[in-house]
This record gives sequence, C-alpha cells and structure tokens, in this order.
Amino acid sequence: MNGQPPPQQLSISSPLGIIAGGGAMPFAVAESLQVRGIKPVIFALKGFCDPLHAARFEHHWIPIGKFGALLRLMRSAQCRDLVFIGTLVRPAISEIRLDWGTLRVMPKVFRAFRGGDDHLLTSVSRLFEHEGFRLLGVKDVAPDILMPAGSITRAMPDADAEADIARGRQVLAALSPFDIGQACVVIDGHVVGIEDIGGTDALLARVAELRANGRIRAKAGRGVLVKAPKSSQDLRFDLPTTGPRTVDGAIAAKLGGIAIVAGNTIVAEPQAMIEAADAAAIFVTGLPT
Repeated sequence: MNGQPPPQQLSISSPLGIIAGGGAMPFAVAESLQVRGIKPVIFALKGFCDPLHAARFEHHWIPIGKFGALLRLMRSAQCRDLVFIGTLVRPAISEIRLDWGTLRVMPKVFRAFRGGDDHLLTSVSRLFEHEGFRLLGVKDVAPDILMPAGSITRAMPDADAEADIARGRQVLAALSPFDIGQACVVIDGHVVGIEDIGGTDALLARVAELRANGRIRAKAGRGVLVKAPKSSQDLRFDLPTTGPRTVDGAIAAKLGGIAIVAGNTIVAEPQAMIEAADAAAIFVTGLPT
C-alpha cells in the first residue's frame, strides 16, 4: 500500500525519539524509519508499551510522570525530533509519581488535564517544545503507513453508500468541536451510532448488537463506518487508526464498508485488512480531505 506523502518533506534528524504507548503502531513507525535510514529510539511508557516489541529496538523505559528523567534520556540519546504514538489511557493526577522535572511544570500540567484529549496532547507537546525538542506527527515521519485515496479493496461504494458517507462526514464535522469521537455508523441515511470513549471497536459491537436485537432492520451489507479526524485536532497526535480488527467489527455489524479520510488515518496491517475485507466483499475506501 502506497501512502500519501506530505505536501512538504521535512528534514528529519536521526536518531528520532518515539514516545511509545500501547499497541503495534509505535513499532510500525520505527520500522518505517529504519527503512529510510533513520534510527528510531523507543521511549517506552511503563504499563502501556509492549516489552517484546520494544526489545527489537534501542529503548528506554519511562514511568508516567517522570518528565525530567525523560528529558535527560532523550538528550543523552541525542534525539532532537520526537513523535508520540500508541494508545494511552489518561491517568488520574493522583496516580502519577512525579519527579522534579514534572513538579517544575505542574501548573501547566494541571491546565492541560482540565481540557479534552486534544487539549491535553497539544498542551503536553508544548512542554517538550519549550525544552528544545521538535514534535512531529506520523504524517511527517512515516507517511507510508497512512491510508491512500480511493478504494483499496475489490468492492467499491455504490450510490447509496456514497450518500451514507456524505451524511457521516457531515455528522463528524458537526461533532468535531465537542471532542467526542472520530467515527460514526450511517445506514440508509440514518445515524445509528457515534464513537465515544469506548472507541471504534465498541461502536461496531453496539451496531452488531442492535442488528441482533432487531433494532436495525436494514438488509445486511448496507451501511458504512465513517472515520475522520476532528477539525480542531492537532494531526501530530491521535490520528484515527484502522486495521483488521476494524474490518472484523464491520463484518460483525453487517455493514457494506468502511470509509476513512486519506492521508490522515493510520492503517495497521494493511495486507491483512484488505484480505479480510475482500473475503467478506466489503469495501475500504480513502476519502479526500
């Protein structure tokens, strides 16, 4: 799968630091960097990052709340450019064990925690930038793992699916200012589910349950999962992600396909995702931004 290159190729320094949460995506980024001759250094967040995958790369373990220790390690590793990626559950401040480097910036941390997830991520990024680091996004450092434009499956959306996609994009655009979610399900023009804190998998599971209970009576194979980043979202962080699990959820929900914004959505395990979608005769398509 060919990704969409960013409009301007940034000059990225090597080594590059990856502040890694949970899931496979930090390591997909690390592999993409290695292919292009850029050395990744993993700063693995304890309790989130996968130890087995982290062991494949130069890595350092960091507890949440040890901002000062993280700064020292990144400087020691000569990482000027950084990227945040991976799942991370927002911790309660009372659960964090702080070092002096974190205490020094606590007023800013408290202000960050008072906003939504987008506000938190952007506020934390400014802490690193204030210390002389440059925060980059996946779009900058690993464009090859982003969704391309157009359908990547044999199946393609028909006119009814296109209408559902348009409705889904309108809904997500309207919800964007409220920092709620990045996905919705539309079936025959009806919005039957909105992503919440449970994420896309939980959204699709709810739709599958509604079908099983007879609350959704549309024929199997109709309806679309639509995913798009929020309009105010800092695209360096928390891009929507799709992969084989998303396809499995769409199949269980008896949808016709998945539509995701090209260039702004990470694709995990693209070949497995395409094979699963083709086997179920559902479409996966990349939408124009």
